[in-house]
Amino acid sequence: MTWSLDNPDGNVETKKATVSPAAEDYGQEAIEAIRAGKVIAVPTDTLYGFACDACSAEAVNRIYEIKGRKHTSPLAICVGDVHDIKHYAVTDHLPHGLLDCLLPGPVTLVLRRGESSILEKSLNPGLESIGVRVPDCNFIRVIARGSRSALALTSANLSGQPSSIDIKDFENLWEHCAYVYDGGILPAGRAGSTVVDLTKLGKYKILRPGSAKEETVAILERHSLLEDGTGD
Repeated sequence: MTWSLDNPDGNVETKKATVSPAAEDYGQEAIEAIRAGKVIAVPTDTLYGFACDACSAEAVNRIYEIKGRKHTSPLAICVGDVHDIKHYAVTDHLPHGLLDCLLPGPVTLVLRRGESSILEKSLNPGLESIGVRVPDCNFIRVIARGSRSALALTSANLSGQPSSIDIKDFENLWEHCAYVYDGGILPAGRAGSTVVDLTKLGKYKILRPGSAKEETVAILERHSLLEDGTGD
């Protein structure tokens, strides 16, 4: 389905956005777009997001341009499965089973990149940590698996504007995407994922409460992690 975008003067722009259902039948075209360095809009288990190949500096820059976001604001990555995280971030200090209890789910884990990370240095330059997601949403996980890379992922909105739970919320940005995938109105609200810093051994720090703070803290403390209140 192709939607044309009308200008205020009534003229129809030549640039059109292709809107398709967020269904596995459309997974291959989304994977091909990611591999070609394009930006797509996809539903997650929290909000709609812009996604691209995290290892393509050009595609990552395009996301910043679309959002009007400063390059000093870091992007998270999304991977297809929990066992993929170790290729991009340090996980060997975490209690056994913790990652599988937290993910897939509406949580962003902030972890150290480490020397063995295969992420491009151009992604979030100067930062030794990276936010990692495995959403509880099959469509984006199919895309991440098929792209054979991590996806750079950020909310589908202009920087500083409300987050999107419906594709109509960011209709003004459709034209900048190769494809827009419609997963309907997302039920989790606009709080986004819960962001937790797990860079310190035995400690956790909630950086954003998000939509799953209570459940996340319960899992962390069940695995004997202590809240980091040092502020450093």
